[in-house]
Amino acid sequence: MSNGFVQGLPLDVRETLRSFLTDVTDLFGPSLEAVILYGSAAHGDYRPGRSNINLLLLLSKHDIGVLQRYGKEHRRWSKEQIVVPLFLTEQELRSSADLFPLEYLEIKEQHVLLAGRDPFPALAIDLRNLLVQCEQEIRGNLLRLRQRFVEGAGKPEGAAILLPLSFTALLPCLRGLCRLLKIPIPRMTDALLEGLQPSMGLDPVAFQDVLHLKRGLISPGSLEIPRLFERYVSSLQTLIERVEQLKAQGRL
Repeated sequence: MSNGFVQGLPLDVRETLRSFLTDVTDLFGPSLEAVILYGSAAHGDYRPGRSNINLLLLLSKHDIGVLQRYGKEHRRWSKEQIVVPLFLTEQELRSSADLFPLEYLEIKEQHVLLAGRDPFPALAIDLRNLLVQCEQEIRGNLLRLRQRFVEGAGKPEGAAILLPLSFTALLPCLRGLCRLLKIPIPRMTDALLEGLQPSMGLDPVAFQDVLHLKRGLISPGSLEIPRLFERYVSSLQTLIERVEQLKAQGRL
């Protein structure tokens, strides 16, 4: 855990990761081949108290009994903001790389090897499915956002929870579109959003406001949240339209 980005994490998070490594090493034994940190904690955008800790456990085999025991242990780790890890064998990783290019590119380009051997440098990812997945994720994001808004009866407090969740899911798609457009991908989210206007012709203000909401930098009231929700949905719709235009122009 000598990587600079891990060293840049708060001390309590680093201690949590050390304890987690000890725990999963004891639990999985020789079947544990690697522990990989990805997401905001790996690319320098981690926010204490607000960001989750994402991990991938590379295993030589799956053992339902061990997974069940980990499930009991995970109740403790979830309190430390560690989400349920990805459990993969190397064969599963390689055979599914073409199906999930968006997720695997995110991990390949920004991850920290905490223990074991790193399978990502040698992982070949076919980009032919990347545009399809980006479009599918963005459109699905919009559909789910509408559904959950209705499920929550359109209440402002519900919308205030939905917006950061939707935005978090959108970020990999924005980076995926940057890859397809062959433009540099900024490490920090703020810079990524600032680049939307020159690279894609999008006004980033609604996305930036939701980022600020996610980080706790703004606290819109019950009157402003519905307006922010409406602006954000409109920006998602515009993004979908812009992707269609870029495809028609042969840029995607």
